[in-house]
Amino acid sequence: MNYKTRMRRGRRTDALRLLARGVTLTTDDLILPLFAVEGARKTESIDAMPGVFRMSADRLAEKCETLKCPGVMLFGVPPADTKDSTGSYALREDGVVPEAVRAIKKSRPDLAVITDLCLCGYTAHGHCGVLAESGEVDNDATIDLLGKSALVHAAAGADMVAPSAMMDHQVEAVRAALDGGGFSRIGIMSYAAKFASAFYGPFRDVADSSPEFGSRAGYQLPPENREEAVRDALLDEAEGADWLMVKPSLPYLDVLSELTAQTRLPVAAYQVSGEYSMIKSAAENGQIDETDAFFETLTAMKRAGAAAMITYWAEEAAEVLSRL
Repeated sequence: MNYKTRMRRGRRTDALRLLARGVTLTTDDLILPLFAVEGARKTESIDAMPGVFRMSADRLAEKCETLKCPGVMLFGVPPADTKDSTGSYALREDGVVPEAVRAIKKSRPDLAVITDLCLCGYTAHGHCGVLAESGEVDNDATIDLLGKSALVHAAAGADMVAPSAMMDHQVEAVRAALDGGGFSRIGIMSYAAKFASAFYGPFRDVADSSPEFGSRAGYQLPPENREEAVRDALLDEAEGADWLMVKPSLPYLDVLSELTAQTRLPVAAYQVSGEYSMIKSAAENGQIDETDAFFETLTAMKRAGAAAMITYWAEEAAEVLSRL
């Protein structure tokens, strides 16, 4: 036995552990997802996601005034009676997302506002694009609408748009629309490796975006296919993405690690609603410590290579980190 090698020597005290720490979380690593609804002075709780709320633009602006993380990602929850076969509400300049962008940027011009680009929350059928006669999502008709939606968000003041429909060439279409509309300065964070996951359930309750029939497996990635996910992401890079994303986070840390090794773009990890709700539920049942569990998961994402973590716990994490 080699008694000269004792790994515990470097772990003996807090100071020694700090000196050897491989990654360090900061408030700058965090992006908070937010849900925008129509109206004024409105805050709606969601049973499926304790601590997460749907808010009107004025409430979102108030929330962002004291937010300690540098970025938010906005999702729109339109009125149910506006939904149609093409998600036309997503193109309205007075829609919930553009109104929220304007309010937040007025309140916090320094905050990075990223807007989700998808049609699932706006279509009556709940799929992420326009349906062809076959019942499948029409890829090219959908990316045209994503480009038009990107222009609406950019005109409202968004700093970056995030196409999430998992359509082929969605990044290329959005980049062309932005550049052609005079918004070449606006970035694209692509949901480049978005898997057909069981962990999206609570989000679909919040956003009222469950598909009316079938599933999204025809356009989201199969959980078994790491190489396909990396290839998909690198194609988005070639089409002009400024950021890439892996979603969900913890079940796909291997994909996150491999992708960050193959690209020089920053890569975000999205800790999705199911991941968040599992930790919250276990903590509420006294089975785990909420703060420790969230910080451990966020550390795992950063250790795997994430440049930023999108998490519904970002506000709480930033509060804790700002006091350290």
